[in-house]
Amino acid sequence: MKVAVFSTKSYDRKFLEAANTDYGHELVFFEPSLNVDTAVLASSFPAVCVFVNDQLDEKALQALQEQGTRLIALRCAGYNNVNLKVAAQLGLTAVRVPAYSPYAVAEHTIGLILTLNRQIHRAYNRVREGNFALEGLLGFDLRDRTVGIIGTGKIGMIVMQILKGFGCHLLAYDLYPNPGCEALGAKYVELTELLGASDIISLHCPVTPQTYHHT
Repeated sequence: MKVAVFSTKSYDRKFLEAANTDYGHELVFFEPSLNVDTAVLASSFPAVCVFVNDQLDEKALQALQEQGTRLIALRCAGYNNVNLKVAAQLGLTAVRVPAYSPYAVAEHTIGLILTLNRQIHRAYNRVREGNFALEGLLGFDLRDRTVGIIGTGKIGMIVMQILKGFGCHLLAYDLYPNPGCEALGAKYVELTELLGASDIISLHCPVTPQTYHHT
C-alpha cells in the first residue's frame, strides 16, 4: 500500500522504515503537517499516516476522500485532531495506537514534577548565564505531600506507583475508577475535593465529549 507519512522527523523515517521491512508498503515521507492546505500532497495515496499536530477537520478529510484516500493511520494514542464523525460519513477508516510505553509517559511526568518542584529549569538557565544565585530556587520535599491524579488509566496508575515510592499521599478522580489504583492506596474523591486538597495535580485523561470541560 502507498502511504503518505506527514509531520515526518528523522526518527519517524528510521523506525517506520525498519517496521515496514517485512510488509513492503511504499512509504513516502513529508515534513509538513497534514491540513486542508497540504492535503494535495496525499493525492492518489490510499492511506495517510499522521501525528498529533496534523489537523484532519472536515475540509481536510473531504479533500483526502476526493483524492482517493481511504485509511487514516494515527501514530499516536490521541485522536482529538480528527473529526471522526465526518470521517465515518466519508467512508474513511481511522486507526490509532491504543497504547505505547505508558512507562515512558509516566516517567516523563515525574521528571516534570521534579523539574518544577526543585526549580531545575530555572537553575539551569541561571548557570548557563554564569549566575549561581540561589534566591528563588527553594523547593519542597515530595514525601508526605498530596498528589491528585485526574485520569487513572495505565499512565495515571504508573505515575501513582512511582509517587508512592516518594512517600506521597494519593488522591484520584476518574469517571471509571481503577481497582489497581485503590490497591496502591489511592483514595478516589470528587473533583472539587481533589483540586482543593492536592499540593500537586497531574492530568492523564483524553479529550472526549465526557471529559471536555468536565466539572
